[in-house]
Amino acid sequence: MTDTANGCVVFVDDERAVRLAGQQTLELADFSVIACDGAERALRHLGRDWPGCLVTDLRMPQMDGLTLMARVQAIDPELPVILITGHGDVPMAVEAMRNGAYDFLEKPFPADRLTDTVRRAVEKRRLVLENRRLRAALSGGETAGVGIVGRTPGIERLRATIAAVADTDADVLVLGETGSGKEMVARALHDASARRKHPFVALNCGAMPESIFESELFGHEAGAFTGAAKRRVGRIEHSSGGTLFLDEIESMPLSLQVKLLRVIQERVVEPLGSNELVPVNLRIVAATKVDLKQAAAAGTFRADLYYRLNVVVVTIPPLRERREDIPLLFQHFVLQAANRYNRDPRALSPAQAQRLMAQDWPGNVRELRNAADRFVLGLEDGAAEPTPRPPVSGDEGGGGLSLAEQVDSFEKSLIQAELARHKGSVKAAVEALSIPRKTFYDKLKKYGLSRDDFIE
Repeated sequence: MTDTANGCVVFVDDERAVRLAGQQTLELADFSVIACDGAERALRHLGRDWPGCLVTDLRMPQMDGLTLMARVQAIDPELPVILITGHGDVPMAVEAMRNGAYDFLEKPFPADRLTDTVRRAVEKRRLVLENRRLRAALSGGETAGVGIVGRTPGIERLRATIAAVADTDADVLVLGETGSGKEMVARALHDASARRKHPFVALNCGAMPESIFESELFGHEAGAFTGAAKRRVGRIEHSSGGTLFLDEIESMPLSLQVKLLRVIQERVVEPLGSNELVPVNLRIVAATKVDLKQAAAAGTFRADLYYRLNVVVVTIPPLRERREDIPLLFQHFVLQAANRYNRDPRALSPAQAQRLMAQDWPGNVRELRNAADRFVLGLEDGAAEPTPRPPVSGDEGGGGLSLAEQVDSFEKSLIQAELARHKGSVKAAVEALSIPRKTFYDKLKKYGLSRDDFIE
C-alpha cells in the first residue's frame, strides 16, 4: 500500500455500508485506508511500525472493539485506537479511554469529526515513531546510514550508497575532509552488514608510530623481536569475521602498503616471526582526506594499492556544501549533548541558525558537534550556564529527556530547518515536511516561530 500525504488508517466495521462510508470519507481527506470487516483481518496489518491509527467499531461478532484494542496495545501501547460507539456504549467508551483508547466517536458522527480525530491521531503516531527513531540514533542503534543526519541531495546519495553496498563483502574507500564523519560511515557499513555481530576494528594510520605499526597491524609471534614475550594477535587477524577500518590510510608506510595489498588480494596475514599464513575473513574500509591518485603519482602511495581500494568509493560532502543541513544536524547534536550533560536542550533562534549556516566549518561535523556542546553548556554567545535539569519521571537512569521534550525539540528543529532552507516559504516547507498547512501553522504558534524571521 502506498502512503498518502496524511497517513494510514485501518478502519474496522462489520457493517458494509458504514465501512465503505468511512473509507470513502478518509480517502477523500487524503488518507490511505485499509477497510476490514473484522478484527482478525485488521490485526494482520498492525505492528510496531504501523504509520497511522486504528478506527474500530465497538460491537462486532467474534472479536469486539475492546478486545481488538487490547490485542493492539499488546503489540504497541502507543498505537492510537479510535472507537466507534452507539449511544448506549458511551460509558463503555469513556472507560476504554481511561485504559488507553485515543478517542471515541458516537454514531452518527459527521464526516469532518471523523477526519479531524483521525488526523490528530495520525499526527501523534508520526511523532511517536520519529521519537523512537531519534532515541535509536542517540543510543547508537542505527543501520544503513539512518544515523547520518541530513536532507540535502548529497547526504541522500550517501545514505543510498551505504544501503546499496553495506550487505556485500566489497571493500570500500571513504573520501572526506577532516571531521566529516568517515568512521561513522564505516560503522554504518558494518552495522548494516551480515558482519555486524563480529568485531569492528578501527586503526588510525596517522596516529600510529612507525616502529610498532607492523606489529600492531599484522601481529607477531613470541620472540619475533626484543620485548616480544608472547604472541600478539594483530588488528587484521582480530577483525576476522568483521570489518577493519583503516583511517588516514595515506599515512601508512610504503613498506607496509605492499603487505596490506597481499592481505586484500589473498585474505591471509603473516604475523612477524611466523612462517605460517593465517586465513582471515574480513572487509576493509579505508578512509582518506587526500587524493590517493595524486599521492600515487607523487610516489607517496602505492598505485596498485590505490586501484585495489578504488572499487567502491563513498564520498562525504563537507558541511559547506550542504549548509541547509546545518541547523538540523546542530539540533541533533544539541539533543545528544543535553542527554550527556543533563541539561535542557536549548532551541536555536532564526538568527543563530542563519549564523551557523553562514560559517564554512573547516572541521566539519566534528567542529559542529563541539559547538553544540558549548551551546548546551551555555558557553556560546556569552550565555550564562544553564542550571541542571532535574530528572524527569520515566527517564532512563534519570538523565534522559522525556518523550515530549525530545519530540518537541526535534520537531521544532525540523520546522526551523525547512523554513531556513526555503527562506520563509510556507508552501515549500509544508511540501518538504508532508503535513497539512493548518497543522504547520498550528505548530508555528506552538513553538513561537514566525516565517517572517526566515525571509531574507
